[in-house]
Amino acid sequence: MPDDQNGESLYQRIYRVVRRIPPGQVASYGGIARMVRTGPRQVGYAMAALSVHDNVPWHRVINSRGEISLRKDGRADTEQHRLLQAEGVVFDRRGRVDFERFGWIEADLFWLEGSSD
Repeated sequence: MPDDQNGESLYQRIYRVVRRIPPGQVASYGGIARMVRTGPRQVGYAMAALSVHDNVPWHRVINSRGEISLRKDGRADTEQHRLLQAEGVVFDRRGRVDFERFGWIEADLFWLEGSSD
């Protein structure tokens, strides 16, 4: 059910933003949430709702500490780690990504421009 004036649902808005994250870069759940005016958990729920057939680079969304969030079973997602490494994203010895190096720059520009796109 649409929840904005453009006829998009919250999940559709989240997916539209996530599709803009280029290979080799990451964004946080909170960063995506601010862009679509929701909470980070909603972004997590949207990522979890994706099927393998959806064309959304879910693996490029990580937590604000630069880590891959744990799954429901309490384990890290090794597939997400593998996909990010294949795109050139580097993890430090603690399993964290440096947002200064790999963070999605457009996420910052989005707010400066006041874009709703």
